[in-house]
Amino acid sequence: MSSFTPHRPGRRAGRDGFPRLLRAEWAGFRSARGLVLAMAASVLVTVSLGLLIAGGARSTCVTSKGEGPCPAPLVGPDGTAVQDKYYFVHQPLKGNGDITARVSGMTGQMRLPDAVPGVRNVKEGAVPWAKAGLLVRQSLTRGMPYAAVMTTGGHGVRMQHDFVHDVAGGPAREPLWLRLTRSGDTVTGYESGDGETWTEVGTVTLPGLPETVEIGLFAASPGVLWETAKAFAEATATFDQIGLRGANGPWRHDDVGVSLGPDGRTPHHPGGVVESGDRLIVTGSGDIGPATVEGGMRADLMLTGGAVGLIPVLVAAVSFLTAGHRRRPSGTGPPNEPDEPDAPDEPDEPRPERPVRRLVAKAVVVGAVAFVTGLVTSGVVVPAGLALLRANQNPIQPITLGTGLRVVVGHAALTAAAAVLALGLAVLVGRRVVAAVLAVALVVVPSLAVPFLPSGAGLAPWLLTATPAAGFAITQSVPTFAHVDVGWSPLGGYHPLPPWAGLAVIFGYAALALGAAAAVHRENRAKVPR
Repeated sequence: MSSFTPHRPGRRAGRDGFPRLLRAEWAGFRSARGLVLAMAASVLVTVSLGLLIAGGARSTCVTSKGEGPCPAPLVGPDGTAVQDKYYFVHQPLKGNGDITARVSGMTGQMRLPDAVPGVRNVKEGAVPWAKAGLLVRQSLTRGMPYAAVMTTGGHGVRMQHDFVHDVAGGPAREPLWLRLTRSGDTVTGYESGDGETWTEVGTVTLPGLPETVEIGLFAASPGVLWETAKAFAEATATFDQIGLRGANGPWRHDDVGVSLGPDGRTPHHPGGVVESGDRLIVTGSGDIGPATVEGGMRADLMLTGGAVGLIPVLVAAVSFLTAGHRRRPSGTGPPNEPDEPDAPDEPDEPRPERPVRRLVAKAVVVGAVAFVTGLVTSGVVVPAGLALLRANQNPIQPITLGTGLRVVVGHAALTAAAAVLALGLAVLVGRRVVAAVLAVALVVVPSLAVPFLPSGAGLAPWLLTATPAAGFAITQSVPTFAHVDVGWSPLGGYHPLPPWAGLAVIFGYAALALGAAAAVHRENRAKVPR
């Protein structure tokens, strides 16, 4: 009579073992009340702070009818909120033609913080994006298509059109000749150092450009940046040797978009023009470009508390590494599920690799839970916060459906990546408190510290580019434009990286930490005697 022991196929550990591990780790997570409460706390903190900001926001503007709610943001051809304020000396151009002028100098003035309280501190000079040059546009109606070639205060010659598009030309120099030609819907900008040899700066197409357009000279200057605010600045440019082809009428003068003073009637910081022989000295303030800050409240402001809300998630992710070990010293499954067999007849699953599989299972579980936590958070606070802002008659930055979805889902992905990063750090550091502090220092602290850093230190771009805090860029609802200066703070909408590039940075950190943790597990397991 013979007997035998039934063979347990190794395929179960390879194919069925990982799903069992996932179920076991998920059961372990949901049975740990502290971990569940931490995720709930993250939702509560972020949503509460977002709704508090939305509920307390009030915007008022001075109009000809007095002080009241601000109007809806001005939008450009593509729906982006824009600024369209400048001084324009122009003529109507019917059909094709061009304008040529020499810009023999650009100066300006800007207000700096008062050195003596109550005494205005005004300095001569031009801000980097002060601009003066040649402009053609469909009409004087603000927000309409345009194209311009210009010299700037600190970025050389540029060709810009329709507010959001910018092409670099050569360096600024004096004297500088500029030329702008119109041929149908096509507008081309040129620059020259002598008025004889011309270099093309850029060519753009303005679909639907009418037969008669406005063409001429302009000057504008955005405000000068202080630490977290902008103050008045203006630009003055001298134009001479002006040549027009296709238009020969009198010059018209318009202070496009000029705002009103506190009395609601007097223009505030008006521009102007001085004619002297064949010279035109044009002075203007404002800007022609995206309104990243001035265009209304942003959707991403509702996630201002997101950095603080990440702290409970990071702590939970670190604690999750050891939670199961405290309940199940031998690494077994849940109480109602037997341990994984350690039989030697499982060739598809060598024993030294089991801790790695368990680590991956933990990463999948904590990442998935964190993703759902972030999704619930952003899915609630963003639409609810925007509804509160509208109810309080605040202007809202335009946002497309695609951008809104990217903000909501992006916050969830950021939360998941941060949790996996914290889990990997817990393995590498070995001490739960130290790992939690390190995770908070890498992910949360940089985004909170940036607003308080000196603007000239140059640390803000580095912190928001090279650390995991770069991931917060995925939540920006208004892009950062290279041709618009903003304060170096996420609170003001500043992110040096595009949204998906920022998310890729924190995903890279998470993958690196998890890979290093797996390597540590393999090395430690290899040292255990068999």
